[in-house]
Amino acid sequence: MDVFSAEIAQSVALTIELASVTTVILLVIGVPVAWWLARSKTFLSEAVATMIALPFVLPPTALGFCVLVLLGPNGPGGVLASLWGERTLAFTFAGIVIGSVLSALPLVVQPIRNAFVAIGDRPLETTGCVSSLYAFITISGPLARLEFVKAAVVGFSHTIGTFGVVMMIGGNIPGRTKVLSAYVVDYVQASGWREASVVAGGMVMFAFAALFALALIDRHCARRGIEPS
Repeated sequence: MDVFSAEIAQSVALTIELASVTTVILLVIGVPVAWWLARSKTFLSEAVATMIALPFVLPPTALGFCVLVLLGPNGPGGVLASLWGERTLAFTFAGIVIGSVLSALPLVVQPIRNAFVAIGDRPLETTGCVSSLYAFITISGPLARLEFVKAAVVGFSHTIGTFGVVMMIGGNIPGRTKVLSAYVVDYVQASGWREASVVAGGMVMFAFAALFALALIDRHCARRGIEPS
């Protein structure tokens, strides 16, 4: 298969779409969860934080299998899919989005939570904020905005390179669930070393650019006297 074929271009577009949708969902979910975890002192918050952190230690295939069962015909995903006449969310774009969000969620929640913890209660007390939502919108949110940017970069980059979770949940259906990273495996199995090198090399360059962007954000924080988390 030609590395510059229409099928590869379709996979690149699908991967970027997956990463973009996942990143938006990660921020929408991750920021309020991180805010609650940073301010809550209950046992429940630590239990939730532990559940969110599970992808750090679970093999991607194990995480993918668990999500696959939940999204299948006999799980909650099957019930949800039945609302529009389908049997399952597995092997669909929606399914790999859910898997990608769960896989990257700790990478987004943990640093944002640390940023909120570092801000502490002092700025809120000195301004006399009584509403948690108002405090977040006017003080803690703006102070942690660079951490939001970093979390978005990490979430997007992680999703671009994901494979194990997506493979378990979505399989390798061209145009529907086959992401770019799957082609590295396909090319190697077919002894297409040149094609695998091109795809892998492109992903390495993207990873370098993402890490370099994070380093520049940290340097910007240091110059402005903001303590990076």
